[in-house]
Amino acid sequence: MDANSPVSPGQPAGSFVAAGRGPRLLGGGGTGATVVSSVSTIVVLGILVAIILLAPGARAVEHAFFSPTDMWQSFIGNPRKGYYSVGAAIWLNIRMFLVAEVLILALALLVALIRQSASPALFPIRILATGYVDFFRGVPLILVIFALGFGVPALSLPVASSQPDVVYGVAALVLSYCAYVSEVYRAGLNSVHQSQVAAARSLGLSKSTALRYVVLPQAVRNIIPPLLNDFISLQKDTALVGTLGVIEANKAASIYSETVYNFSSFTVAAILFLILTIPLARFTDRLIERDRRRRLAGGNR
Repeated sequence: MDANSPVSPGQPAGSFVAAGRGPRLLGGGGTGATVVSSVSTIVVLGILVAIILLAPGARAVEHAFFSPTDMWQSFIGNPRKGYYSVGAAIWLNIRMFLVAEVLILALALLVALIRQSASPALFPIRILATGYVDFFRGVPLILVIFALGFGVPALSLPVASSQPDVVYGVAALVLSYCAYVSEVYRAGLNSVHQSQVAAARSLGLSKSTALRYVVLPQAVRNIIPPLLNDFISLQKDTALVGTLGVIEANKAASIYSETVYNFSSFTVAAILFLILTIPLARFTDRLIERDRRRRLAGGNR
């Protein structure tokens, strides 16, 4: 890089941010680049809106998907007329997401630690853990939901077969996402250099203590962005639990659509999911950028 290139205070030398090539939304080249980016964005959006509005079926699509009356009615609901509130049903999606997230974080870490273990006594368990990860990463989530939601009640087991449908849905989410998140954990554990473990052991720490206080903190810090990306997908996939008959946002929207023959309820559900996922996505981007700057700063010391 040119030695005369402007470097912002606090930015490490060699940083893309310092060279005006940072990941800013409207460009990183100063006021001129921001203006050009803004104008080009407005032009592109204007063309897209014009194409939609001038299409021959624009009015029919507007009535079917963006009817203000139907959007409001689906949001508030009216059980007397046979449909539920999409706005109230989204809270079930949120609750399923929160419960599943806590369980996934704990169980996926356990699976990752089992797979990372080198103990001969745990060899059979490692084989089972590997098979579990391969199986649930390969089977579509919707099939796991069907298998648990319809298969477990058919077994007529004393306790397991008498649970509400939402329990089977959350269990399917946990089983499927644990397989993915455990691999994220493993990547984080492998990202910590062995010299860190050796240094901890040389100070007298046991393997478990070194893992708890040295390896895990660094591993978790490295995998927070990909973990958040997985949980964005998890929030959306709670809608699949509606296939079991659970009245969550997508199911409530479907019932409204089948009742009044209008799809505006799906637009409401989509907006609600966007309200939930976009802030988490922007937070993830912020963490990724902060981690990138930290690594650049460390590499230029």
